Amino acid sequence: VGKTPIVRQIAKKLDAPVVMRGYKKSAKTGNVGDEASMLARDGIQVHTGDRKSNVILLDRQAHERGPIVMDDGFQNPRVKKNISVLVFSQKLGVGNGFLLPAGPLREPRRAVRRADAVIIIRDAGGKKVKKIKLPASVPVFYATNKTVSPYSDGTALYAFAGIGYPKKFFASLKNVVGRKSFADHYQYTDDDLKKLATVAKRKKAYLITTEKDWVRLPDEYREKIKYARLETIIDDDFWKWLGDKINANN
Repeated sequence: VGKTPIVRQIAKKLDAPVVMRGYKKSAKTGNVGDEASMLARDGIQVHTGDRKSNVILLDRQAHERGPIVMDDGFQNPRVKKNISVLVFSQKLGVGNGFLLPAGPLREPRRAVRRADAVIIIRDAGGKKVKKIKLPASVPVFYATNKTVSPYSDGTALYAFAGIGYPKKFFASLKNVVGRKSFADHYQYTDDDLKKLATVAKRKKAYLITTEKDWVRLPDEYREKIKYARLETIIDDDFWKWLGDKINANN
């Protein structure tokens, strides 16, 4: 729903390292995972590994005063967090309310009570959004995503993506004449990309994907395929709240 772009903004703002699992590592992403590779491209120090190695890393850095940002660590009870923030999409809400794989949630809805704050990413389409019922005790902040395409509005695009919610990406682009969805963290093969190129050529369109997908492409295809960058702006009141929380924990 946009968790990693939120992590990127917080890590950059705090000049903090990021700890994450590096899900679906591959040689194409330097064996650190697509999300980690995407963050590292922005100059962020990223540490990847399984939950046990991340716990060891955090223990070693416990004496340092600077903050550490942990991507996707809310459901890890072995790590004591000073501040926990959950991210929701305004359009998706909690989906059908079920846990994975039956639904989109990783923990029961009542787990939100453990969070210190919630960030809701606004729906830019202006369509009907789902109401998210949250405890009154948990402060709620908002963020806005903007997809920046490398092509002009009139350029025909054939979009493909292997992310959690590809429809959101497709809807953010203009003049899309075709689209193809893949599984989240999908590892693209030469055959996949050749087929995509053939279809795009037939439609007289340029291939475009997300930055997260782009880092999983073989080097020779990165030169041919461009990605649309996702820019995330978190409202100012969140930064004021976060600064106060960090100061209170020092």
